[in-house]
Amino acid sequence: MTTRTVPTDVTDHAEPVDRSGPGGAGPAPTGPPRPRRRSVWTRIKRDRSLLLMTVPVIVLLGVFAYVPMLGNVIAWQDYSPYVGILDSPFVGWWNFERVFTNPLFWDAVRNTLVITAFQLVFFFPIPIALALLLNSVITPAIRTTIQSVVYLPHFFSWVLVVTIFQQLLGGAGQLHRILEGAGFSGFDIMTNPDTFLLLITAQSVWKDAGWGIIIFLAALSTVDPALYEASVMDGANRWRRMWHITLPALRPVIILLLILRLGDALTVGFEQLILQRGAVGAGVAEVLDTFVYYQGVINGDWSFAAAAGLVKGIVSLILVLGANKIAHVFGEAGVYKRA
Repeated sequence: MTTRTVPTDVTDHAEPVDRSGPGGAGPAPTGPPRPRRRSVWTRIKRDRSLLLMTVPVIVLLGVFAYVPMLGNVIAWQDYSPYVGILDSPFVGWWNFERVFTNPLFWDAVRNTLVITAFQLVFFFPIPIALALLLNSVITPAIRTTIQSVVYLPHFFSWVLVVTIFQQLLGGAGQLHRILEGAGFSGFDIMTNPDTFLLLITAQSVWKDAGWGIIIFLAALSTVDPALYEASVMDGANRWRRMWHITLPALRPVIILLLILRLGDALTVGFEQLILQRGAVGAGVAEVLDTFVYYQGVINGDWSFAAAAGLVKGIVSLILVLGANKIAHVFGEAGVYKRA
C-alpha cells in the first residue's frame, strides 16, 4: 500500500478565510462594497459646469464683501479721506475707547436690542402661524391667492411702505380724517415716539411676513402625507397632528432662521429707521447702523464710525457662533455643521 505525501503548504489552494469577526472568525461581509473615494481633481472635472456658474457670484462676493473688509484698518488710524489709508497715522485703540465711552453709542445699542427683542417676540412667530393656517387650507386656488396677496408687499421699497403708512396713519392720513369727523383730534401715529416700536413692527410684518410664509410652506411640503394619514387612523385630532408632525417638521427651519435672526440682531432696518428718524427723534429711532452713518458719513469721523461698525460685526459673529453651537447641542444642524 502506497502512501501519498500531502504538501504542508496549501495556502495557494485553500479558500480565503475571513478574519474580520471577533477572534479572526466570522462570515464574510455581505453588504455592497464601499465606493472608492474620488480625487479632488476628478470631482472638479465632473462638476466643472456648476463651478463655472458660481464664479461670477464668488467674484462679486469677494469684491463687494471681503475686499472692503481690508478698510477696517482705519479703525486704528486717525483717518482722513484727503490723506488716504497709507498716510493716515496709527492711533492704536483710541477710537475704540471713544466708542465705549460715548453715551450716544450705548443709547443706540439699547434701542437696537429693544427693537430686535420686540420683533423677535411679536414678528418672528407670525410667518409660522400664517404658514400653518395656509397649510390647513384644502383648496389650492385659495391658498395660492392668499399667499400671493400676502407676499406682494415684499417687493415694495421701504420708501413706498413708509409712504403708505403715512397716508393711512399720519397727521393728514385717512384714519385721522375719519376720527376727526367723529370728533377726535390730535391723532398722528407716525410722529409719536411712544408708539414708534409698534409702528415699525407693524411695517415689518406687513412687508416681510409673506417671505417667511414661503420658506415655512416649502418646509411643510416635504412632510410625508402618510404620517398624517397614520395619525388620523390612530385617532389624533388636528392639534395633536400639528404638535407631533407639523411643528417637528418646521423645527430645523425655525432654528436656522432664528440663528440668522440673532446674527442680524444688531442690524435692524437701516432704511426703514433712517426714513422715520426725523419724525420721532433720535431718542427712539437711533440704532447702531444709523449711529455709524451719522458719525462717519455726516460728521466725517470715519475712524470712529469704523470702530463702532467693527464692534457691531464682532458681536454679531459671536451671536451666530453661539446660537449655532446651541443648535448643535439640541441635535440640529444649524447654519453649518462640521463634517
